[in-house]
Amino acid sequence: MSVQHTIPKGGQFILEEVDFQSVFTPEDLNDEQKMIARMTRDFIEGEVEPHAEEIEKLNYELTVKLLRQAGELGLLGADVPEAYGGAALDKISSSLIGESMVRGGSFALSHGAHVGIGTLPIVFFGTPEQKAQYLPALTTGEKVAAYCLTEPSSGSDALGAKTTAILNLEGTHYILNGTKQYITNAGFADVFIVYAKIDGEKFTAFIVEKEFSGVSTGPEEKKMGIKGSSTCPLILEDVAVPVENVLGEIGKGHQIAFNILNVGRYKLGVGAVGTSKWAIELAVKYAKERKQFNTPIINFPLLRNKVADMTIRTYVNESMVYRTGGYLDCATANLNLETYAAAEAAKAIEEHAIEHSIVKVFASEALDFVADEGVQMHGGYGYIAEYKIEQIYRDSRINRIFEGTNEINRLLIPDTLLKRAMQGRLPLMAKLQQLQKELAGYMPPLDLSETSGLLEAETSMLASAKKIFLMVGGAAVQKYMQKIEGEQEILENLSNLLITIYALESALLRAKKTAVNRGEAAARMQVQMTQAYFRDVWSDLEAWTKETLLAVSEGDTLRTQLSILKKLLRMPPVNTIALKRSIAARIVEVEQYTAGVK
Repeated sequence: MSVQHTIPKGGQFILEEVDFQSVFTPEDLNDEQKMIARMTRDFIEGEVEPHAEEIEKLNYELTVKLLRQAGELGLLGADVPEAYGGAALDKISSSLIGESMVRGGSFALSHGAHVGIGTLPIVFFGTPEQKAQYLPALTTGEKVAAYCLTEPSSGSDALGAKTTAILNLEGTHYILNGTKQYITNAGFADVFIVYAKIDGEKFTAFIVEKEFSGVSTGPEEKKMGIKGSSTCPLILEDVAVPVENVLGEIGKGHQIAFNILNVGRYKLGVGAVGTSKWAIELAVKYAKERKQFNTPIINFPLLRNKVADMTIRTYVNESMVYRTGGYLDCATANLNLETYAAAEAAKAIEEHAIEHSIVKVFASEALDFVADEGVQMHGGYGYIAEYKIEQIYRDSRINRIFEGTNEINRLLIPDTLLKRAMQGRLPLMAKLQQLQKELAGYMPPLDLSETSGLLEAETSMLASAKKIFLMVGGAAVQKYMQKIEGEQEILENLSNLLITIYALESALLRAKKTAVNRGEAAARMQVQMTQAYFRDVWSDLEAWTKETLLAVSEGDTLRTQLSILKKLLRMPPVNTIALKRSIAARIVEVEQYTAGVK
């Protein structure tokens, strides 16, 4: 495979080898970025955590007060241009704010909805006049934003919205009617990004103010988790919205909706990383204090194995998230957001939509795993509300539903890849043809027994995993052609392969980069986590591939494909018990998540 030295196009990782130096990792953080993270943590520790219990009781006034305090510190304007009162920080800095906010519990959701899906539609798609009118107040917290897409009859099918907008006879206002459901911050928001169909057809975004006549909210939903965040219906009854408040182009609201969801998916991944680190810290500290059979339970190997598995998932998650954040930062860095830049913004954000969906799915499921194991390590106490791990467990569950369900995102990942191939944006078909020729001849077993270089075996395994995806994906496309969108089980397997390959590659690239830039000793723990993760998921790759091949092939073709698969799945044995004991020992020592690099 050729090596990709520049920031790759979205989805290109499956076709080429990526240069580890081109990938952003947490080890690349500069002093200013670290300072922003510390400031955010200090704010949460000093101002939010003392009021955690009151926030969970859904105290609107307290949440709004804290949002304004965050605004005074600049924690609401990271993504807002300086011309409108913001800090115009890079996307990594704004990600660190999001990661550090999570220890504020439900407050982090109120904050995230405001600065993310609430404010970013105006930042990326607003006119200069709209930005000047709304962004300064949103940046200080004087006004709070909410995002209104979901309706009682349309969740995943966002374009099936029933909310209507009709231009009045004077041509000055659109009259909006409809109901939006599950709207975060609705109970105290001042500005709503609302999607409606003009004349029942043209899906369009609007900026709606709470004070507009006919705007009201329904009762708070009683939720399983995130209890301290406001979640209400937004009701629109003959609401007159000035034509100047149309956001973006008429009939192109989907460009705003889907691209803001893309950013939201990435930011959800950021929050999942921060929460996973928090859960690990809580679990380890508890297990060091809790004694059974006259010894701290953290001394038991099975408990340490859980610590290792939680840490490995978090390391992989963190590696994926900040790699993707680097892509988003590069894609949006040259946007002039002080002007009207809707078309350019849509193109920049959409470029890595595949990676954003991958991050959303992996991060939400990794956090659920970590939270579940965190509860288990607490034993019966993990089920008691007095312990924070109980809240983390409940709060984490929504992430697999937020920003498009994981099922929808799993379908989007291969669908987007195939569409880009058809559009000529990715040379997927050429790669498939090249691979078919390569696999048609004699292919000796993959011999990894003598690999000696740092992560050389894992590098070969990754290359094999990419060939496996191309082989099985090509077989599926060849059989179903355009009808493949109806074969959801096949698409799910292809998606799982893509997600896992991106995860494997992200972990591998980060460990390699650390080893080269910091030395192999500094990279020791990252190398161990990468080696262990490859072995943990290798059988999953085999299962998804075999199930798919059995569905799309038969006879001699199937036998040949299974024979090739067996060769591609060869891997050198590694003592993962020893690896995980070493990883856990380090975490127990420092009593918090670490990737081993100071």
